[in-house]
Amino acid sequence: MDLVGLLKSQFLCHLVFCYVFIASGLIVNTIQLLTLLLWPINKQLFRKINCRLSYCISSQLVLLLEWWSGTECVIYTDPQAYPKYGKENAIVVLNHKFEIDFLCGWSLAERFGVLGGSKVLAKKELAYVPIIGWMWYFTEMVFCTRKWEQDRKTVSKSLLHLRDYPEKYFFLIHCEGTRFTEKKHQISMQVAQAKGLPSLKHHLLPRTKGFAVTVRSLRNVVSAVYDCTLNFRNNENPTLLGVLNGKKYHADLYVRRIPLEEVPEDEAECSAWLHKLYQEKDAFQEEYARTGTFPETPMVPPRRPWTLVNWLFWASLLLYPFFRFLVNMVSSGSSLTLAGVVLLFFVASMGVRWMIGVTEIDKGSAYGNMDNKQKHSD
Repeated sequence: MDLVGLLKSQFLCHLVFCYVFIASGLIVNTIQLLTLLLWPINKQLFRKINCRLSYCISSQLVLLLEWWSGTECVIYTDPQAYPKYGKENAIVVLNHKFEIDFLCGWSLAERFGVLGGSKVLAKKELAYVPIIGWMWYFTEMVFCTRKWEQDRKTVSKSLLHLRDYPEKYFFLIHCEGTRFTEKKHQISMQVAQAKGLPSLKHHLLPRTKGFAVTVRSLRNVVSAVYDCTLNFRNNENPTLLGVLNGKKYHADLYVRRIPLEEVPEDEAECSAWLHKLYQEKDAFQEEYARTGTFPETPMVPPRRPWTLVNWLFWASLLLYPFFRFLVNMVSSGSSLTLAGVVLLFFVASMGVRWMIGVTEIDKGSAYGNMDNKQKHSD
């Protein structure tokens, strides 16, 4: 390990990132709360401001991937479709196999200039999580309980609110519903067999109802579905902890632009269309496993500097008072003060570990318990 790599793996560096993220995030959340005053006066201005405030938070995570770890992402796509990326609203369908696949989706949105306005379909519990969850609330993210009878109306209503959204956005959705593991895959294929559906080797059976209602609610507003199939070279198994330690990964992302007119309007036909899409995604992954490459032309969208500029702004604003506070506490010589410093570092360490832990694959949501089997009728 070289000197730079050793430095990136040190906890003090992680603490700096964690502090800047938490402090700036709470400041941004407070400003977002104040912008609620604009909603009854000028809803579109409220939305535009919150898109930019959201970028202040989400771009810090993209910075870790793109600038800190230096992870490279090659996009394989049709050169004729490439100029449209970032110039239109799109539903982005991502496979869900890696701990950082959500981060790669955010990086894709950032490379094409739509990170601030982009949306996800997220668990309702996340709306109550400070910083990220609160940021999502103010940017009108779509939350669900994963119980379709409850979600049918609420998800559709939230999506319909996005029809007049003033900013371009990607709506990122993991149709598999949870990250791929061998145990979940085995259960998922049992469901597929019971329904008479073809088996998938590299994916879980997609949950089609959420996708169908998304397409129906955003039709004539969203121009296309971007089918995104992600993999990593040399059988790399990327983790958020690895990114935080500055480890460089090499991602390949196959992006197919499918005009929304090609997606059926009927729910049953849309469901069959999505199952066919995942069979094609599975074939692409199988080809990648054999050849180490995806179809189409490889391209590398340039990194934009704004994630780095944003982080440097918040760091310059917040780090000086933070370090001065620490120095004053240590120099006081009080045993109680020193104990407070140790406690502060311990809490920070636990916070970093918790944020990393919630991304780990083996801690993902359950798949295949009795309740899910009954409700997995999509």
